Amino acid sequence: MALAPKPLSSLSSFPTTHLLQNPNPKLFFPKLRSQKSHSLIICKSAQIETADSPVYTPEPDGAGPSAPTRGEIFLQRHQSSAASATVITEIKKKKKIKDKVVKASSSSVVASCYGCGAPLQTSETDSPGYVEPETYDLKKKHRQLRTVLCGRCRLLSHGHMITAVGGNGGYSGGKQFVTAEELRGKLSHLRHEKALIVKLVDIVDFNGSFLARIRELAGANPIILVITKVDLLPKGTDFNCVGDWVVEATMKKKLNVLSVHLTSSKSLVGISGVISEIQKEKKGRDVYILGSANVGKSAFINAVLKMLSYKDPVAAAARKYKPIQSAVPGTTLGPIQIEAFLGGGKLYDTPGVHLHHRQAAVIDSEDLPALAPQSRLRGQAFPNPHMLLDNSMADRIRSNGLLGFSIFWGGLVRIDVIKVLPETRLTFYGPKALQLHVVPTEEADEFYQKEVGVLLTPPTSKQKADSWRGLETKREMQLKYDDIERPACDVAISGLGWISVEPFTQSSKSSESSAVECSGEIVLAVHVPKPVEIFIRPPLPVGSVGGEWFEYRELTEEEQEIRPKWYF
Repeated sequence: MALAPKPLSSLSSFPTTHLLQNPNPKLFFPKLRSQKSHSLIICKSAQIETADSPVYTPEPDGAGPSAPTRGEIFLQRHQSSAASATVITEIKKKKKIKDKVVKASSSSVVASCYGCGAPLQTSETDSPGYVEPETYDLKKKHRQLRTVLCGRCRLLSHGHMITAVGGNGGYSGGKQFVTAEELRGKLSHLRHEKALIVKLVDIVDFNGSFLARIRELAGANPIILVITKVDLLPKGTDFNCVGDWVVEATMKKKLNVLSVHLTSSKSLVGISGVISEIQKEKKGRDVYILGSANVGKSAFINAVLKMLSYKDPVAAAARKYKPIQSAVPGTTLGPIQIEAFLGGGKLYDTPGVHLHHRQAAVIDSEDLPALAPQSRLRGQAFPNPHMLLDNSMADRIRSNGLLGFSIFWGGLVRIDVIKVLPETRLTFYGPKALQLHVVPTEEADEFYQKEVGVLLTPPTSKQKADSWRGLETKREMQLKYDDIERPACDVAISGLGWISVEPFTQSSKSSESSAVECSGEIVLAVHVPKPVEIFIRPPLPVGSVGGEWFEYRELTEEEQEIRPKWYF
């Protein structure tokens, strides 16, 4: 039996009286949809579905007369597809603009020589960064410009002395392609960046290579202080004493030093400790190696890469294209980026800071190797029983000691002894190429004019001596001492080495009368080339004797907290 259809609920709800009273009865339905197309917002979709609740399905736009027509549905689809196409077009435009900016920025970066950091060029054959045009084009085509070594670096690697830095702190001899001020300007951005600074100092030239104005470069960035070339110190040196001496000298500089490390890039001593400290403190920051010219930055980086390569494949790959090492100060002419760390952050080799007050800034470029010690230092003492002297000078020294004598340290330093005790001894620590010559002070001027470039070298030839300006700076110093058990002080010559002033001999220790005599002062007049600086400092404890007389200073609790630790 068929059931009759149910009447519409909307119709049954209207009272019949209204239908009879209206002469033109029409049904009015609420307008569920406007003419304009709007996005449908379904509030019920925010409900959380559970196992007990039914799955919600969106209701249609309407039924019957309120349902959208086929034309409206077509227009809606057309409008939505046009809107999505417009959005996609805008995204593509922004991406193209971004890609163009990236390409423009990458194209503006000039490729540099991996050995010295000089920009690669194909026009000037004698200038740093020169590469043959065929090689340059081939490497550029294959995107291998980072593997190119310039012509100057090839010559440096074969022992040729080719300078490139002139100006204040540069070199008078050889060609000059860049000034020391320009190289320093390439490091000026560091003070505004968050970086970790690894600062290198040469132990043989501690005062001359320390970079007194390091704050202008490093800013407030933390510093790891690395002392290089400790393998050159005399045999039997107690490094506990040396480490304490270095920390004491560093504390006077008032720098943000995290730790101090005694290292040797040649024997890899202390390098692993520096690597551990870098990994601990870099915290995702880039690491910059800073130091004066020829302090050993490139050698230190090569040692770091060698140690890292055992466990780090990134550092092992970087060793293939490592910076060039040479005896020429100013080998590195631009920052060299090195992929050395697997966990983020880059290592940068930077141009050496050229200082006008070092001996390397005043001598000819061909004489530069003479200033670099090649083996362990051995102090040259005077008076020395093994030194050949004529009978009159030997008798005069036995009676008055060094009083009235002048000692020439090569052609670069002259020391006039004005006041001294008979037992006083001067010990010279520096390159073996510089020989000692002793003459009476009244004959010193004539002797220098005659023998400079001959016996007194560097300068190493009479031709170079003709253009040599001589020892124009004279500094008279009064050195007070009151302890015969230890040296009075060191007289450090910037860029060369130091002279230990020892107001005693072994025989003077055993006599009480000599202990009374060994109190007072020593007066020396030191002659050096005009810009070279002279430093008076506490004596550096070297050799087996240094560990005997060195005294550790007692520290307060506050000093122990702020004092950096040193490692060897």
